Amino acid sequence: MELTTFWFLVIAFLWTGYFVLEGFDFGVGALLPVLGRGEAERKQMLQTIGPVWDGNEVWLITAVGAMFAAFPAWYAGLLSGFYLPLVMVLAGLIVRGVALEWRGKVTARERALCDAGIVAGSVLTAFLWGAIFGHLLYGTAVATMLGGALSLTLAIVHGAVFVALKTSGPLRARARRAALAAAAVALPVAVVALPAIPSSGAGGAGWTARPLLWLAALAAMAALASAVALVWRRREGWAFTATAASIVLATAALFGTLWRAPLPGLTVAEAASAPYTLSMLTWIGLVALPFVLAYQAWTYWVFRRRVAA
Repeated sequence: MELTTFWFLVIAFLWTGYFVLEGFDFGVGALLPVLGRGEAERKQMLQTIGPVWDGNEVWLITAVGAMFAAFPAWYAGLLSGFYLPLVMVLAGLIVRGVALEWRGKVTARERALCDAGIVAGSVLTAFLWGAIFGHLLYGTAVATMLGGALSLTLAIVHGAVFVALKTSGPLRARARRAALAAAAVALPVAVVALPAIPSSGAGGAGWTARPLLWLAALAAMAALASAVALVWRRREGWAFTATAASIVLATAALFGTLWRAPLPGLTVAEAASAPYTLSMLTWIGLVALPFVLAYQAWTYWVFRRRVAA
């Protein structure tokens, strides 16, 4: 495998990890006032992501850093072309992060402002990521809104299932109901948005042109539908696996489509760094990445138990 292909796959992997892990963070934040009936339940919800949310953001930092090093033209074009929405993403992440850190150190009145910051930062950021990539594929307002709706609704379903998986008592039951209600919105959006990913491009692309990407998009819809059935049967662990698989497959279809041209008029080969730079990055990545993955796996293992009220 040539290094250009290898590093594109690494960047796709990092973005996928970010969307899966931050996806349930965003969903929990968006659902905070919906599921949390009182301070005790809201604290219980936030404790489910408390040990991991800042570590999940490292995936974004690593993904953007890898783009800067391995594909500087892609990095520069993406950040300059989407300057305003990316600044809004940064603002949303800052507001959410500050609110999460301050919430346990302020008065009840100020805590309400922190809750509003958590909700606003989660909803805004989850919507904007889908909107950015939707606009990148099609360049239209409809695609922008549809992409944002897909990423936001998927995050809410993913987050609701995560709360059901990680809590007990009334909050767990309420989270299951919220997951089913959110899925009633997410599924129709996914039926429209996911097949549009592999069909993007000049004149569209049919099944025979990109069969694997179409399979990924269809499998993402099937995984989301199966998550609904699993939530209904109270199998939260498998339901969370299904929602995560839906995000993984949707992201695979997205980056598989971008492989041909990560930006309009720019091929992957044109965007890549020099071979020597990619070679040095490969050695650094082979040494550092296993430690990062092992540390995060250990973190989730330590905090694997349900959070009691």
